[in-house]
Amino acid sequence: MTPPNPRLLYVDDDPGLARLVERGLNRHGIDVEHASDGATGIERLKQGGIDVVALDQHMPGLDGLATLEQIYRLPMATPPIVFVTASEDSQIAIAALKAGAIDYIVKDTKGDFVPLLHAAVTGALETARMRKARDEAEAEVHASRDRYAALAAEREMLLREVNHRVGNSLQIIASLLHLQASSSNDDDVKAALMNAMGRVAAVAQVHRRLYTSHDLKSVMLNQYLEALLEDLRRSAEGNRMSRLTLNADPIEIDPDRAVGIGIIVNELVMNAVKYAYPNGAGPIHVDLRNRAQDIELVISDEGVGFQAKHDPRSTGMGQRIVSAMAIKLDASVERDPSHTGTRIVINFSPSGKPSPPTPA
Repeated sequence: MTPPNPRLLYVDDDPGLARLVERGLNRHGIDVEHASDGATGIERLKQGGIDVVALDQHMPGLDGLATLEQIYRLPMATPPIVFVTASEDSQIAIAALKAGAIDYIVKDTKGDFVPLLHAAVTGALETARMRKARDEAEAEVHASRDRYAALAAEREMLLREVNHRVGNSLQIIASLLHLQASSSNDDDVKAALMNAMGRVAAVAQVHRRLYTSHDLKSVMLNQYLEALLEDLRRSAEGNRMSRLTLNADPIEIDPDRAVGIGIIVNELVMNAVKYAYPNGAGPIHVDLRNRAQDIELVISDEGVGFQAKHDPRSTGMGQRIVSAMAIKLDASVERDPSHTGTRIVINFSPSGKPSPPTPA
């Protein structure tokens, strides 16, 4: 379908020049309407359907500048305006451009200015087309941004809900394991169930923190470990956990790696609780430090150490779990042989990539 011709409103009190403009621009596919004064032109603009305006300066009643000012007060989108004047006074042209005109030309009484008007009108129409395209593109960008923000907010809400439900489900499992352990008369079964409960609780604690966190992509590891150790204190029998301490730097880490660290801490702390102090309770320390290139996690006690006689209750499951989590984290696990008691040092990268070697 062929688009309609652009429509020019020519505002001038000279009907002869208006006819010359109409004939000249019609040949170039531009329809022309004539308004003999500023007030008539303003009324015609209110009706709509005008693509560009050519506005003369010298007219009875409202002159061109006054008409221009009133046009831009209209509560509607106004078409581009080309200012036309017989005066060669540049101040009038500058005033018109400052008032909002897109271009200006100097006319004559013989109609020789019509080609200049055609060029100015064509330029004004192209500028208006480009501005419209730009505005539409910007509107689409803003709309796309709003849609993306709405989708991101919905996704975040769903992730929070998922973490909430997963955390609750894991907590229910941990509670069931605790109940089962409490009702068992077999010490080995009781110990195995309590160990399983601690491992489930370590994972549940991450999901609980994600549900209440402002950032679903990371966990504050120091806060997570504090909550995890508090769970261990509450779940321990008697006062064997009364001397469990944490000293930690504020460190941010992704949730998957936090789970692995939590499971390692759970295993090593529980091993210390069970085996480090055969005759009662003693201090157990968890230290987390942010080094230059990696993170150092240390779990230590002042108990009997590895030189003590092997405890027949030990199944080695805890050590296997620690080794598996260390492989997942690409972490190194070393025992400090100079320490009285047991001191396990774990080094890992916060990003999941191996730490670069320390320069010599």
